[in-house]
Amino acid sequence: MTQPNASRRRLMLAGAAGLVGGTALVGCSPASRKFHATDISGSDIGRNWTLPDTAGTDRTAQDFQGKVTALFFGFIQCPDVCPTTLAELTQVRAKLGEDADRFQVLFVTVDPDRDTPEIVRTYVEQFDKSFVGLRGNPEQLAAAARAFKVFYAKVPTSDGQSYTMDHSAGLYLFAPDATVQLYARYGQPVDELVSDVRGLLSA
Repeated sequence: MTQPNASRRRLMLAGAAGLVGGTALVGCSPASRKFHATDISGSDIGRNWTLPDTAGTDRTAQDFQGKVTALFFGFIQCPDVCPTTLAELTQVRAKLGEDADRFQVLFVTVDPDRDTPEIVRTYVEQFDKSFVGLRGNPEQLAAAARAFKVFYAKVPTSDGQSYTMDHSAGLYLFAPDATVQLYARYGQPVDELVSDVRGLLSA
């Protein structure tokens, strides 16, 4: 699997550093110390967002109450970060065993110009049938990205004939009460994610 190019990796790491730095004082309760990911509970990140799923039904965090929900932004033609993240989340679900049905993955495309609802649905279901794809129009996507403080931008290819997308690479974990609790950096080990999901389920 190819690795992100240098400029793309810098953008993703800068975005993650900015997010973590901006929320470092939020998760300081004793209970939060058991988590491997960054505690962002109490911040305004991930509030009041709405995006259509691939069937055109508007979805919010409240639709997945009772589950730990992992949400991240990506695009279908992403060569490395997105398929790697989805594959790791598939492993997380498998390792949860009996708790697997209490774990929900949401994939938000940052490339609605190319990623049709059918393409998004087919893509996420290749990893797990339970995964849900979200695809808004440009205005809906921009609003959701602001809610999560997510960066994304088109980058023309070297031949000028097409483009790729730079985007933030971390993921957000919602507690069963539908509030955002944790920010997990790209590449966080699967076992750490499993531990964090179990911690949220038992809180």
